[in-house]
Amino acid sequence: MPRMTVNERPVEFVMNPETPLLWALRDAANLTGTKFGCGTGDCGACMVLIDGEALRSCLITIAEAEGRFVTTIEGLSRDRSHPVQQALVAQQAVQCGFCTPGIAIAAAALIQRNSDPSKQEIEAAVPNLCRCGVYPRLVAAIQQAGRVARRQERISAAPASGISGKDAARTVPAMAAPEVEAAPLD
Repeated sequence: MPRMTVNERPVEFVMNPETPLLWALRDAANLTGTKFGCGTGDCGACMVLIDGEALRSCLITIAEAEGRFVTTIEGLSRDRSHPVQQALVAQQAVQCGFCTPGIAIAAAALIQRNSDPSKQEIEAAVPNLCRCGVYPRLVAAIQQAGRVARRQERISAAPASGISGKDAARTVPAMAAPEVEAAPLD
């Protein structure tokens, strides 16, 4: 069965190896922040980081992800302190929120490799579809996140989610902080 590291935790999926990573994350790992949008790789709602690269999880099987490091929106920052998450809120670049996790993942990958992207670089690196049309604010948010990443600017913290980390971890076990000493997989 395919094994990988998801949000810094070792995971083995006891599923058909041809299962799309999207469904393994949502259905087996209960990481529902990764959204199902189109299922054909066009919308970007299902973006996750795989070995630091933003990829569409609907197009990757768990067999293809075996041995790799996967980061979902839940693992990007457990307290929403990632510069992209902070900037999306600060620039009011979140509307209905459905596409936001995929956008945040794609933007985080961009900021990791280029913390001073141009508008054209942002548009190329974040091809996600947003039916609410936040695109102008999205560019501003990603550029602001880059300034934060370069330590040229600070953003006041996004409002608290209204649920404690412990309560979230009880509801979604994958949200729990990784153990200091993880048991080895057999």
